[in-house]
Amino acid sequence: MLAEIISIGDELLIGTTINTNAAWIGERLSRIGFEIQRVTTISDTRQAIEQSVQRAIQENNLVLITGGLGPTNDDITKVVLCDIFQSTLQFHEQAYATIATFLKSRNGEMNEHNRSQAMLPHNALIVPNSCGTASGMWFSRNGCEVISMPGVPFEMTTMMTNFVLPRLPQVFELPHIEHHHILLTGIAEAQCAELIAPWENQLPPSVHLAYLPSPGVVKLRLTCTACNAEETHALIAAQETALLPYVREYIFAYDDETLEENIGKLLITHNATIATAESCTGGAVAQRITSIAGCSAYFKGSVVAYANEVKQNILHVPQHILETHGAVSQECVETMAQNCRKLFGTTYAIATSGITGPGGGSAEKPVGTVWIAVATPQRVISQKFAFGDNRQRIVQRSVIAALRMVQKAPPDLPSREEQENDCIIFLKSPLRGI
Repeated sequence: MLAEIISIGDELLIGTTINTNAAWIGERLSRIGFEIQRVTTISDTRQAIEQSVQRAIQENNLVLITGGLGPTNDDITKVVLCDIFQSTLQFHEQAYATIATFLKSRNGEMNEHNRSQAMLPHNALIVPNSCGTASGMWFSRNGCEVISMPGVPFEMTTMMTNFVLPRLPQVFELPHIEHHHILLTGIAEAQCAELIAPWENQLPPSVHLAYLPSPGVVKLRLTCTACNAEETHALIAAQETALLPYVREYIFAYDDETLEENIGKLLITHNATIATAESCTGGAVAQRITSIAGCSAYFKGSVVAYANEVKQNILHVPQHILETHGAVSQECVETMAQNCRKLFGTTYAIATSGITGPGGGSAEKPVGTVWIAVATPQRVISQKFAFGDNRQRIVQRSVIAALRMVQKAPPDLPSREEQENDCIIFLKSPLRGI
């Protein structure tokens, strides 16, 4: 089943708005068996819309369009689609009521522009919009389904989730497809490819592997297509089990779960708490932890100790450590972590200190040098990292490394050796209970 995504908007072409809609739609469609053969971004002009939609109808089973459905004169998608599908606009009572309710909830007033959004094509299935004023439109022609939705991301995702995605399997006979993601850290993409080559070379034709790298993370995506759910699950489970011995020590999460989500669940399970003392990361570790709803159950607070005097006065790092070893040192971060844990009275504390550049590096401690420590009830674990010379990526990779160190250091392990030998102890199961 072939699909195309058309994104309408001059703001997308000139770069003032990032096209997140296409990525979100593409991922969801691929999960249910569609093959995305093209993503097209076009301007808000009649010619561009007509040409792109007419071509897409000829080449695809499904066309999803976002953008150009607003209440202003430059939003012409609805009018152009009416011409393409030989439709006329009619007043839609239910759409009008939805718009009125939406505006009232925000203390807004109905005007002629809003009312015009209730004028919809007579031969289209109307896709309701529960969080905006622009309804979606679903047309059919010659075996191709064409669905037009607003460009506002949260409106589009709500319409897709509540209406479009549940309906597509009723319209199309889709193959059963299953995607599994295994998230790794502490290993580079090329190193990972070399490590798992013996496993990858024996993959059956129905199972495909993709490498999806990002700073500090390599995501392995396993995709299996088969006739039914039982067959796909059995095939992909067998390959995951065979993969585990190669990558066990690098796994930190699966599928859509983030590292901070996994850590949050496990802190709650162990009735544990955490705090951070951050220098080079500037609060980024705390931000990731607090991005999870319910984090107040386990996160107590943070000290952003960027300057040495803060390290001394708040975290009580002795002056002789700063003078002898420097702020970017094992001795400094271990002291920061221990005293942060005492300050907040937590089970764990994370400390970071490094050189993010572009200046400040030396031959002994070049830009990208980062020390991270995690204090637990039994000990302090620390590690030195070299994260390259890009300031933003140094911070990103430092955050991931810090959270991963917490994940690998549960409080009930009596020794560092055991902790290193059981590096996924915080994951509830090695691979989804297999």
